[in-house]
Amino acid sequence: MATGGVRGARRLTPTDEQTRLMVKVARMYHERNLKQSQIAEELHISQPRVSRLLKRSLETGIVKTVVNSPAGVHTDLEDRLEARFGLLEAVVVDSTSDERDLVQNLGAATAIYLESTLMGDEFVGISSWSSNLLAAVQAMRPSNSPVVSEVVQLVGGVGDPRVQLEANRLITTFASVTGAAPIFLPAPGLLGSSEARKSLMADSTVQQVSDQWAQLTTALVGIGTLEPSPLLRESGNAIAEFDQEMLRTAGAVGDVCLRFFDEAGTLVETALNDRVMGIEPDQLRVIPRRIGVAGGLRKLAALRGALLGGWINVLVTDTVAATELVGS
Repeated sequence: MATGGVRGARRLTPTDEQTRLMVKVARMYHERNLKQSQIAEELHISQPRVSRLLKRSLETGIVKTVVNSPAGVHTDLEDRLEARFGLLEAVVVDSTSDERDLVQNLGAATAIYLESTLMGDEFVGISSWSSNLLAAVQAMRPSNSPVVSEVVQLVGGVGDPRVQLEANRLITTFASVTGAAPIFLPAPGLLGSSEARKSLMADSTVQQVSDQWAQLTTALVGIGTLEPSPLLRESGNAIAEFDQEMLRTAGAVGDVCLRFFDEAGTLVETALNDRVMGIEPDQLRVIPRRIGVAGGLRKLAALRGALLGGWINVLVTDTVAATELVGS
């Protein structure tokens, strides 16, 4: 008696057949590198159906996409930083124990980020006295057409004549490579008294600069600690020892544009704020894009405070600092 087939054989259901076809199409596309039109011709099905099957194979997990990051690329850390602190973007570079090498790494990464994201008609504010920012602008390649309308100093750039040219070089180099008009703040970053600041802020030349701060679309800032950087110390704009002690007692851990904050990112209210020649905290924190550049464990508390307080919403840092920040 004829059986009509192999005993126990199971006929494929429509669902089974769909799965079989999905696997077949996926292997032809991903393993044999055939084009969708070639697959359609070989299997005698329409190209739109091939496209639907490929999409479905991803949705059902038949095909799983794995991205392998090459050495020096740390997108996993960047994603975790963005999620942890609500950042617009994070850029993470390799760490190094040599401070000068770290400055160059951070500068090169910032330069590439700026070249990729300055799209035109931008108004940029830039802080003075930052080695990281100076390294960044020196690493930038000139754009073929203007991508920034104006670049404005956020903090007074007048200091010791021997190093003042560094603050000037920062803004003039940035202006040169982006096609921007440079606007200097003709004053020290820190004055001796609140009365002196009030008088100078009333000056028409200074007012012309401060009026531009409300127009800014991007701020590029360094992140400082209570211990001033060598460049800031040499400029004559460093915080005096007794002021440092006052800030430390008040809980300050770092600053952006000489505006000091505690470990939660809250502005530390001291008499020092009334002596700063620079953008006001509330003005700074409403600029749509605020790019902070800093790295290393020495700046960890300052970095965390800057992030928690919303002083920055884009961060360029190194793997050591990033790892500590996402684990906090």
